[in-house]
Amino acid sequence: MKLDLDIFKEMQRQEIKIGLKKGLDVSRYAKPEFDYQQMEEIRLGLEEGLDVSWYAKPEFDCLHMLQIRQGLKRGVDVSWYAKPEFDYYQMNEIRLGLQAGVDVSVYAKTEFNWKQMEEIRLGLKEGLDVSVYAKPEFDYQQMRMIRYGLEAGVDVSWYANPELHYAKMEEKVNLLIEFKGLI
Repeated sequence: MKLDLDIFKEMQRQEIKIGLKKGLDVSRYAKPEFDYQQMEEIRLGLEEGLDVSWYAKPEFDCLHMLQIRQGLKRGVDVSWYAKPEFDYYQMNEIRLGLQAGVDVSVYAKTEFNWKQMEEIRLGLKEGLDVSVYAKPEFDYQQMRMIRYGLEAGVDVSWYANPELHYAKMEEKVNLLIEFKGLI
């Protein structure tokens, strides 16, 4: 493969040279549309023997690529999150859920931000019925208060309302936990 290194910036050239020294197929990343950080993620994946075709795409920035590479290294099904519509943090939450063995189909959706995804993932990890709060209309703080109530074994129907501010939810969950302790 004949490569014109003059079309690349210095840091890109460095990544290509590192790959060549290691005997890698640099054609997977020696493309001007990849910045040096994207090139590095692809190079690292090649070094690790991973299927970089999942992320060697210009639409993924280096942080997206990192999340996908980490998932591939851990043997999870990256098809759940190797999508440009997810941001880095959302990808991380989906990857963590896959690693924990939870049903990520509940929250691997763009309508949830990463903090909402985290609350759903934590509930699933605890074996809770997250259907009570795995709804985009609840913000992550409201989700957290509902999750706390479910963990405490209280009837969350008393406050699981997206119109209720999370601070009011917190008051109600604390009262319910206190009341539960009295009976």
